[in-house]
Amino acid sequence: MRHRVAHRKLGRKTAHRIATLRTLATALFERERIQTTLMKAKELRPYAEKLITLAKRDEGRLAARRQVARSIRDPKIVTKLFENLGARFAARPGGYTRILRLGPRKGDGAEMAIVELLGSEYKPDKKVKDAPKAPEARTEKAAKAEKTARPRKTKDETEPGGKGKSKARAKGKKSEAAAE
Repeated sequence: MRHRVAHRKLGRKTAHRIATLRTLATALFERERIQTTLMKAKELRPYAEKLITLAKRDEGRLAARRQVARSIRDPKIVTKLFENLGARFAARPGGYTRILRLGPRKGDGAEMAIVELLGSEYKPDKKVKDAPKAPEARTEKAAKAEKTARPRKTKDETEPGGKGKSKARAKGKKSEAAAE
């Protein structure tokens, strides 16, 4: 029976598993969006959300900062967590992360996922459609390129029975044969 057995072992010993969660949480808070396996993502979610909840505290901030600093060793990330992310999620009662499934990894078939903090979604820039350009608006460079461009030869200009070779190409081959 599996009574009161809470977390996945991720194929690691305890110290290695804790180190993996720490590095994943650090990367998540630094980049706000990471790609990992689905099982690691499911283990990371409650770990990271507890750290964000600590960062939201108003009273006892020094104690909370020290608790977070035990898990996140980079002081810049701890500062970002308390100043930016804690303020971003101050009004939210929980559920700070989202897991998006990506499908199996090509090499070993492991189920992949993206873990992201809410509010860090991809937002494409809205492009305003440009008005059609007037023909006078061409640049000098474009006009020069138009003048120097050679027209393609048509089928009428090719040698009859020459299988599509132009006269100039056929003459070149004849002169090469004569030179030998």
